[in-house]
Amino acid sequence: MTQFSSVLVANRGEIACRVIRTAKAQGYRTVAVYSEADARAPHVLMADEAVCIGPGPVNESYLAGDKILLAAKASGAGAIHPGYGFLSENAGFARACEAAGLVFIGPRPDAIHLMGNKAEAKRRMIAAGVPCVPGYEGEDQGDEVLLREGGNIGAPLMVKAAAGGGGRGMRLVHDLKELPNAIKLARAEAESAFGCGELILEKAIIRPRHVELQIFADSQGNTVHLGERDCSVQRRHQKVIEEAPCPVMTEALRVEMGAAAVAAASSINYRGAGTVEFLLDEGGKFYFLEMNTRLQVEHPVTELITGLDLVALQLQVAQGEPLGLTQEDVTLTGHAIEVRLYTEDPVQDFLPTSGPVDLWSPPGGVGVRVDSGIVTGQDISPFYDPMVAKIIASGPSREIARLRLIEALQETVLFGPSHNRDFLVACLQKDCFAEGGATTAFISEQFAEGELASVIPGFADSAVAAVIELALEHQSLYASSVLVAPQLRDWSSASALISRKRYRHGEVMHDLAVTPLGAAPTGTPRASAALASAGRYEVFDAGESCLVELLSIDGSTAHVGVDGRQHLARFLSPEAGKLYLSIEGRAAVYRDLIRVDGVTDQTGGGGRITAPMHGLLLEVRVAPGEVVATGQTLAVLEAMKMHYEIVAEAAGTVREVLAQAGTQVAADDVLVEIDVVEEQ
Repeated sequence: MTQFSSVLVANRGEIACRVIRTAKAQGYRTVAVYSEADARAPHVLMADEAVCIGPGPVNESYLAGDKILLAAKASGAGAIHPGYGFLSENAGFARACEAAGLVFIGPRPDAIHLMGNKAEAKRRMIAAGVPCVPGYEGEDQGDEVLLREGGNIGAPLMVKAAAGGGGRGMRLVHDLKELPNAIKLARAEAESAFGCGELILEKAIIRPRHVELQIFADSQGNTVHLGERDCSVQRRHQKVIEEAPCPVMTEALRVEMGAAAVAAASSINYRGAGTVEFLLDEGGKFYFLEMNTRLQVEHPVTELITGLDLVALQLQVAQGEPLGLTQEDVTLTGHAIEVRLYTEDPVQDFLPTSGPVDLWSPPGGVGVRVDSGIVTGQDISPFYDPMVAKIIASGPSREIARLRLIEALQETVLFGPSHNRDFLVACLQKDCFAEGGATTAFISEQFAEGELASVIPGFADSAVAAVIELALEHQSLYASSVLVAPQLRDWSSASALISRKRYRHGEVMHDLAVTPLGAAPTGTPRASAALASAGRYEVFDAGESCLVELLSIDGSTAHVGVDGRQHLARFLSPEAGKLYLSIEGRAAVYRDLIRVDGVTDQTGGGGRITAPMHGLLLEVRVAPGEVVATGQTLAVLEAMKMHYEIVAEAAGTVREVLAQAGTQVAADDVLVEIDVVEEQ
């Protein structure tokens, strides 16, 4: 008998869209919840009904379980799907759903409570004989105890939040002198993100693979695993690239790890979707890491190689129905790789970015899947995780999947906030990744210092930008003109009009002269040559030149020829003098320094310390008159559920502190001013 016919999705972004899509396909009525910051978000428009649950900050909206339960009651929803993050692994919320007569689409509350706490889960796995990483998972959380146990473990070691996941509340300590500050920061971050400051310590296993097993269990006691995923490419302990199957997996190892994962789930009477995560060392030994009692971000790669819809299976199990498949029914076909597209700036140590999405154009193609939660015109809020989309490619082999994913990323257009697309392409193109050799040390080992610096657009791309910007100006001027033939563009009564565009990228300046080719349209027979070549320009800059042909331009797409080679360009000009341009995956912002009045270099000195993003200023650690050294922590900022230390760029004396702890600050707000002195 059906327990529910409508589902409220207690989440936002791409996972809310993902759940709503399958729920609607299965015939369920869907209800979305949203914060005031998400009023125009795609998941709100996809659902059959949407309920506002409060202001933007998560504690006042998506983490407010009472508001979500009220929304379920008001909308008549019969079940709640929590997605991932937020309340998905909150045992108290799962109990509250059951108490309110709602079906919680996930594990039983006791299983969430047990496995959601890394310390308790590890104690349980040790008792069950599952291999675990050596460390401290005791109940005594005093600083003295943690420091003593850390000394016993030795460096390198991991400080980890016992509750939650996603890399929050986690610090890698290479020197025991760093341990006190690591404990302080990890505990504060854990309390902020999960409401629990309990920590565990573990010996850091250097260069392991992060391999996880997707498990599924029904209420009749049937439990299976759906193969493994390799999630080794990580940054700040957050997964960046995931793939299935693991490149180094053998059938014997899969059977062994799968059996351990199924045993772990069965031992706690698990129900629904879950993931048992392991560290796999270079010798082939694996160690229990944690269990995530929810659907994972990376579940699409499992779907693509098994042919199963994991959200549909969740709904099926939540209705009390059996899985309907045995371990022998699970087959793995082909390969799939997923990347996470974040609005963050790789050049600025991957700081999250926010602001309006001027243009979002996801890729298509054979074997390409895009799970996104953004649309053009939407604002990326500073309140939430910066992941805005997942791009997944599959194929009959790993190499085909990899090549398809690279091409898909190069076709992806996101104009607005800075993002990590180019970094993802660079990861996929590394020989180490292509050969299947990536470990959790991949990023630190494969990217040398300075390798992630901004790519300076070359002369040819700048020339294309100049021609497109000139064409847009012509369109605007022609639209406001009267009785002027479009063939007269670029020409005066005397000669061709030479236009100038000046773009600066870092230390590189392109001062371009754009000259239309052909004879002046004077009414003589020579005029026909000018009409035929009205879209052809020669562009000069300091001894360089190229021929740019504007073959067609429509909306945000242009076909251009550069010295006889044709290219597809995506562009957008949100304001006069500013142009976004992407050609074959090379994207940049072009600002015409001639067109924009009052342009000055905005490079600040080391004495003005500004907020790198919107966020809550948790601490200010300096006062006026204090002497500070280069690299000293001046303040701690919380943004997108992470804590960031803001450090002095140069030594000197604090002249003024312009922000207070406990207040919200905007990106580029001046926090501290320092009178800089040269260090002796």
